[in-house]
Amino acid sequence: MKCTILFAALIMLTACGRNDNNFDATGSFESTEVIVSSETNGKIMELNMEEGDKLKAGDAIGYIDSTQLYLKKMQLAAGLRSVDIRKPDIHKQIASIEQQIAVARSEQQRMENLVRAKAGNQKQVDDYSNSIKVLTKQLEAQKSTLNKSTSGANADVEGIQYQIMQLDDQLQKCRIVNPSAGTVLVKYAQTGELATVGKPLYKIANIDLLYLRAYVTSDQLTQIKLNQQVRVLSDFGKKERREYSGIITWISAKSEFTPKGIETKDERANLVYAVKIAVKNDGYLKIGQYGETIFSKSK
Repeated sequence: MKCTILFAALIMLTACGRNDNNFDATGSFESTEVIVSSETNGKIMELNMEEGDKLKAGDAIGYIDSTQLYLKKMQLAAGLRSVDIRKPDIHKQIASIEQQIAVARSEQQRMENLVRAKAGNQKQVDDYSNSIKVLTKQLEAQKSTLNKSTSGANADVEGIQYQIMQLDDQLQKCRIVNPSAGTVLVKYAQTGELATVGKPLYKIANIDLLYLRAYVTSDQLTQIKLNQQVRVLSDFGKKERREYSGIITWISAKSEFTPKGIETKDERANLVYAVKIAVKNDGYLKIGQYGETIFSKSK
């Protein structure tokens, strides 16, 4: 009789301890989170957003003090105008020598005509010819000097223009522009604080589409594939459960040890594979919330 009672009790204990898992894999919901950081140094003049705000990609939500950068840009612009003013006017500066050459050639032609008429002196023709050669060399030397001065000024202008472009880029980075659509999860900085390059300003994520990171055993890999539609379940307390439709978007190619707190269909499995299942959020799902998935359509 005692043996019978002990055997019955053992059966009841075994039945109570049995884990009737009505799912194929479990995990938690996550989202692609983006930490927006400062790209420059300076005082935060505006940061117009709060935790929970929904932002669009490209929204201008604030800026960092850019006074000194703007003044430096104005200084370079003044220097650019100064260099432009100092550029030599080649046409005007060689006009005098060109005029002398033209007069000398005219006189040379006149003297050649007189020589042919036996009314002039050949030496005067030769003198004008030599004078033209000297003036031509002076003209070439003057042009070379002026061209070098112009090239040097153009190089200075180009260097200043690159500096202005750098300042424009730095001024652009003073504007705080939201990179992607989503909801602000955490705000790390406030207006009036000093920002440095790389300082986190806020964290944003698209919570309209969450991903259930679940873990499967090697035996279950044959049951799943990319773009497969699966069922996703989530608990909301007081035995309330919601079911969602999910799509498998990623399957890890490398196994890992089962993370703590994660249940698998086969509790003996030590190595599992991570999968991501995209789930459209109806407003109830939260990042970090526990979820389960069922691969078959009916279970």
